[in-house]
Amino acid sequence: MSDKVVIFDTTLRDGEQSPGISLDPGEKLEIAEQLARLGVDYIEAGFPVASHGDFEAVQAIARTVHGPVIAALSRTQLADVDRCYEALRDAERSRIHVFISTSPSHMEHMLKMNEAQVLGEVRRGVARAREHTGDVEFSPQDATRTPLDFMLEVLAAAVESGATTLNIPDTVGYGIPWDFGDLIAHVRDQVAGDYVISTHCHNDLGLAVANSLSGVRAGARQVEVCVNGLGERAGNAALEEVVMALKIRPDQFLDLDTGVRTEELARTSRMVSRLTGYQIQWNKAVVGKNAFAHDSGIHQHGVLEERTTYEIIDAASVGQVGGQIVLGKHTGRHAFADTLEKLGINAHGDALNAAFARFKELADRKVQLTDADLEAIVAEELGTALEEAFVLDVLEVQGGTIGVPRARVVVSRDGRKSEASAEGDGMIDAACKAIKQATGIEAKLTDFNVSAVTGGIDALGDVVIQLDSDGVRASGRGLSTDVVEAAARAYLAAANRVVRAKARIAGGGPGAIRRSEATP
Repeated sequence: MSDKVVIFDTTLRDGEQSPGISLDPGEKLEIAEQLARLGVDYIEAGFPVASHGDFEAVQAIARTVHGPVIAALSRTQLADVDRCYEALRDAERSRIHVFISTSPSHMEHMLKMNEAQVLGEVRRGVARAREHTGDVEFSPQDATRTPLDFMLEVLAAAVESGATTLNIPDTVGYGIPWDFGDLIAHVRDQVAGDYVISTHCHNDLGLAVANSLSGVRAGARQVEVCVNGLGERAGNAALEEVVMALKIRPDQFLDLDTGVRTEELARTSRMVSRLTGYQIQWNKAVVGKNAFAHDSGIHQHGVLEERTTYEIIDAASVGQVGGQIVLGKHTGRHAFADTLEKLGINAHGDALNAAFARFKELADRKVQLTDADLEAIVAEELGTALEEAFVLDVLEVQGGTIGVPRARVVVSRDGRKSEASAEGDGMIDAACKAIKQATGIEAKLTDFNVSAVTGGIDALGDVVIQLDSDGVRASGRGLSTDVVEAAARAYLAAANRVVRAKARIAGGGPGAIRRSEATP
C-alpha cells in the first residue's frame, strides 16, 4: 500500500455548488493555478456537460495548468463521457470521474432505474472513459445509504470495466467515523483488483474531516477535499484540516505524506474566500483569523514563553504569519506588479492597470497597504473586470440623525451613463436602491456581510453582498475605506455577476443540466 495520500481537490466542482457561488472561467483558472502552487495531486476542474461555461473552464485549466492531474466529472451516459474527454484532451495528464447513484432512494426517485440497469450503465460508462484515458475514477453516489452487497457488486463491475480509483462518497453526510472506516476496510477486503480507494465526505453532521481521516486509517489513499470546506449544503471535508491533521499526527497515520506545500494554505484560503464571496469564519481551524490568537492571560503567558505550550501548529508553516509587505501612495507600478507576483497573483495588461489604479486610489486614503489589502484589492478589481460590466462612476450620499438618508449614483455600461436617486433606511440601503434603479436589474438582497481586511481605524472595509434574481444567486465584493462605498461596489459587482450568470444559462444549449445533478 502507498505511503502517500493523494489530495484530490474539488473546490472548482463540488465547492462551486455552494449556494451563491458562480465563478467564471478566469476566476476558476486563477484558483487552479494557486492549487497547483499548493501542490495538490488532482484538480477536479468542473462538470463539462453542465454548461458551455463549465466546459470552457475545464478546457482552459487543462490547457494552462501544469503539475496536478486535471480531472472532470461525468455521468455514465456515453455522450457525457465523450464531452468530458473533449474538455480534458489537451491536459498533460487527465482523469475522467464517472458517477451514478446507487442508493434505493436515488434509483427510485431520480434515475427511475433498477439495479440491473444501473450495473449496465456503470460498465458502459467506465469502459467508455477508459477508452479515452488510463486514469478513470468511479463513484457510486450516496454510497453510505446503498445496500452493501449491491455497492460491492457495482464497485467490482467498475474495476472490471477499467476504473483505477474507487471513490466512496458520503453524499449526504450520513457517515459516522468508525462506521465509515469499517466500510472502507470492507471494500478493500471484498473488491479484488488494482485500484486506489478514495473518500468523498460531506459535512452535514460536522464529521466530514473525521470520516475522511477514518477512511485513511482504514486504507483509503485518496481524499477528496475543498478549500475552506466549501460544497453542497454544509460543505465537504476541508483541505487544510485534512492535510494538517495528517502532518501533525503522523503517529496515527503511519507517517503518510501528502506532498502539499502547507505554507500556501492561508493564501489559498484567502483567494478562494475572496473570489467566491464566502467569508472564512474567525475560529476556522488552520486558516481562521483566530486560529493562532490568544486572549486568556494564562495562554498568552505560555505562548510568549514557548509557542508550543498552546499551539500545535507553527503559524508560519501554514502561511499565517511572515513579513508583511507594506506599500503606500508613492509606490510605483513596477514595485506593485513585483509584489503581486511574489504573492502568487498573476495580473497583466488591462487587469494590472485597473488593479494599480484602484490601489493608488485607496493608497491616497490609507497610509499603508499590506499584502492582505493587496490581495483583496486585486480580487475585487478582477472580479469586476467583466465584459459589458456596469461601472460605478459617481456615488453621493446624505445621512445622519436628521432627515431621510439619500443616495445618488451614476453608473455606465458601454459608454452609456445612467443616473438614479433613492431614499433608504440608511445610506447603504439608499445606495443599493439607487444602483438597482440605475441598472434596471431586479434582485433581492439575501445576504450582507461587512468586515475589516486588516486592523486599525483606517482599515479597508470589505463588504460581501449576495443577490437573488429569479432564482439566480450571485455574490459581489467591494472594498473601500468608506463602508458605504464598499457596499455600493459590492452590490454592483453582484449585479454584474447576475447578468453574466443569466447570459451563461441562456447560452447553455441543449446539453446544459442542473449543477445539483453533479453531487457525488
